[in-house]
Amino acid sequence: MTLPSDRHYTVELHASAERVPQIRRILAAHLRYWHLELHIEPVCRGVAELLTNVHRHIGPDARCVVELRWSGRHLTASVADEGPRLPKLSSAAGGGLVKVAALSDSWGTCGTPDGKVIWFTRRVEAARKTPLTGRTPPRSVPDAKGEPAVPPVLPAEPLVEPVAPAVAGDPAPAAAAVSFA
Repeated sequence: MTLPSDRHYTVELHASAERVPQIRRILAAHLRYWHLELHIEPVCRGVAELLTNVHRHIGPDARCVVELRWSGRHLTASVADEGPRLPKLSSAAGGGLVKVAALSDSWGTCGTPDGKVIWFTRRVEAARKTPLTGRTPPRSVPDAKGEPAVPPVLPAEPLVEPVAPAVAGDPAPAAAAVSFA
């Protein structure tokens, strides 16, 4: 079965700590449906970090929108929230953006009229199996600390527009758009 390469999924929620595992399961189901199994763990970890930052810095009642967008070559995950302050990458805190940068090929932030969007991308290539092991080779070779060997490259412009409303016509396994009160 071949899926169209331009796909997206959006979910709106309050940034409570209890929602993070639920959102991880929903995103994993969509990535599985899109046959992007190799990206489930890093994408779900990255989104969980961003949601935790929303919870920590804006509050558990903050509304946010999580979006997955797959262009066929790039998978972009974004979290939009109502907070006006753009985050900064700080290795001293060891925080979420450092982890997101390590899990992605590129990332960034952009202000919106209602707050901001933080996004990260991963290159999506067709899974190739090595002839000797039959396994898919790793995406990149980590250094001695487990960090990616090449730091992320920030694009000149955001790869995503501010989060769109609900998805129409996406036959994914979960509801097309989920809203938590």
